[in-house]
Amino acid sequence: MRTTSLLAGTMLAVTLLSAPAFAQTAETEEANAPDQTPAFENQTRAALPAAVPQISVDVVAEGLPQLWAMEFLPDGRILVTTKEGAMHVVSQENGEASPPIEGVPAVMSEGQGGLLDVALAPDFESSNRIYFSFSEPRDGGNGTSVAAAELTEEDGKLALKDVKVIFQQMPTYDGDKHFGSRLAFGPEGQLYVTVGERSDRETRVGAQDLDKGFGKVFRIDADGKALADNPFVGTDGALPEIWSYGHRNLQSAALDSQGRLWTVEHGPKGGDELNRPEAGKNYGWPKVTYGIEYSGGPVGEGITTLQGTEQPVYYWDPVIGPSGMAFYNGDAIPEWKGAFLIGGLVSQGLVVLHMDGDRVRNEERVALDARIRDVKVGPDGTVFAITEQRGGESTIIRLVKAS
Repeated sequence: MRTTSLLAGTMLAVTLLSAPAFAQTAETEEANAPDQTPAFENQTRAALPAAVPQISVDVVAEGLPQLWAMEFLPDGRILVTTKEGAMHVVSQENGEASPPIEGVPAVMSEGQGGLLDVALAPDFESSNRIYFSFSEPRDGGNGTSVAAAELTEEDGKLALKDVKVIFQQMPTYDGDKHFGSRLAFGPEGQLYVTVGERSDRETRVGAQDLDKGFGKVFRIDADGKALADNPFVGTDGALPEIWSYGHRNLQSAALDSQGRLWTVEHGPKGGDELNRPEAGKNYGWPKVTYGIEYSGGPVGEGITTLQGTEQPVYYWDPVIGPSGMAFYNGDAIPEWKGAFLIGGLVSQGLVVLHMDGDRVRNEERVALDARIRDVKVGPDGTVFAITEQRGGESTIIRLVKAS
């Protein structure tokens, strides 16, 4: 394992000193939509915390294919997915990746498509079952799907057996953007599935439609069926699997210490947002949003509030490009206890949100000079992240508090 020193506290101190004296925020760049104002205090650009830890970085594995997600196996090895459609198991001891795991279904990997998230079943130690999301090639196009399988290992050879697609985002669409997707098991075994609205103008409006699977959080059981207490069960024309709607492109999801789901979604140009999705609620996209179109014009009517839609708990302008998320409840970095850790593709580092109840109190950033695709907390309370080069290799790193 190669160790490099990264004095995150020093970097943040430099950021603080270079910001205006009244700001003291992690973000110092000009907003894309400077005329938009937050709906409440600390909804954006929350102050830096009074003290930040110095962080060192260990390189766990490098020279890996472009990864998308990781999950810890009970023995400490790391199960990873690659954008191109392969799974591997990576050793923490020597950083070596296994040969591709056999049995992975075909994946549409063009554009933003690929083999996406992976999660262990709550009973993995007895069942060996895993769940994974991927952009599934279909007649007429593709869509985000979730599959379940048994992960087997015989004579050192890894394979997926009894692979079954349990859920499909519908309708099928011939596009290559905004698939989402993260998987998170709730405390009672419910599976939350986040998906995007496929980006294009003809599909983005479907984020508001309850008969379409675009821009939604779904809540299903281990077999892919809607749970009986989902908010739209029994509603004519509505997909019963929907938990919340009006989302853009959800690539971050984590449960807090109370077992509640939190998400971060990619917004337009300015407008990435943190939400705590609740049953049946509408999170606005594309009718209402912070930020602007990539072209520079307003999104829709250019409004940031609308009756019947929820305000984000927090938003970023400029964007961080969120991907991967973990709730930190460990002791290895005590300054982060109770915080959300979010990977930044655009901000190229780790975003740390310190919470005060259900609101953000402080935001800090750990500059890593690399796109962060996923974030996980290891069994020992240290923080792991996947870095990626666009279209290139990935590295798995471990962040620890510098002594």
